[in-house]
Amino acid sequence: MHSTSHAHDHDQDRNSAATHVPPPAIPELCWGYNTNGFVHHQFEHVCLLLRSFGYRAVALTVDHGLLNPFARRARTEAWHVRSMLARYGLRCVIETGARYLLDPWRKHWPTLLAATASARRRRMNFLKRAVDLAVFLRADAVSFWSGRDEPSRPAEASWRLLVEGCRELAQYAGDHGVRLAFEPEPGMFVERMDQFERLRDCVGHPCFGLTLDVGHVHCLADGDPAVRVREFADVLFNVHLEDMVQGKHEHLVPGTGEMEFRSILEALAAVGYPYGVYLELSRDSYRAVSAARDAIGYLQRTVRLG
Repeated sequence: MHSTSHAHDHDQDRNSAATHVPPPAIPELCWGYNTNGFVHHQFEHVCLLLRSFGYRAVALTVDHGLLNPFARRARTEAWHVRSMLARYGLRCVIETGARYLLDPWRKHWPTLLAATASARRRRMNFLKRAVDLAVFLRADAVSFWSGRDEPSRPAEASWRLLVEGCRELAQYAGDHGVRLAFEPEPGMFVERMDQFERLRDCVGHPCFGLTLDVGHVHCLADGDPAVRVREFADVLFNVHLEDMVQGKHEHLVPGTGEMEFRSILEALAAVGYPYGVYLELSRDSYRAVSAARDAIGYLQRTVRLG
């Protein structure tokens, strides 16, 4: 009687273990990190740290401290960055969201929606220089956004300006063999995925694609981020990743907010997404080393263990 009961207990243990088999590991993605979260480090040190943590890509935010195309030594610095990317085996994307690069008084200004043609031209000239940098650095894409709308202007007038600007930039990028990755951004004129879809259809250029920030999707309750990955897989040229709390646009280290990442990473792997998945933690430069290390550690555990 005792031996029968003992065998039954073993059978229960085996059955219980079988129902708790961990999910299969997700195929390895190309982890990257944005330089806007490393503003207190020299670029070579950024590359060294990221590679030592397991990153294989870096998002280059063009700013006063890195690749400023208006600086006197811009070409020399671009050569330095290219050599560091080669030395450390890092792929890259060009990011254009610096806060005060074009104007010291107004954040993210001017934009493609600025009130005057001269102001809009300043933004366009900067974006074209970013395309030139992408060619030189062999970047996967140039990422950009709409900016905020000007007050009191009818929405349809703003749409016309934005489409016109994006078409001009897409023509320039296409002529240079560069992908454009447009990012819907909370609080800007284009912030939701249905707006991006309208813009993509209006621009109608094969080089015009998407930067999907999965935290923004969650923040705005704009659908399931994993579903969005699958919906826009054919134009997905760039991915930003961070944790977030719904309703609050604050970029957090993965594991410190409320997002569930495994389904997102599974979706990226399932669609065969081939480019970098970039952590964007621009307010964490004061603790850049620990933030970068903790972020990739959390994501690697998620990929392995679910």
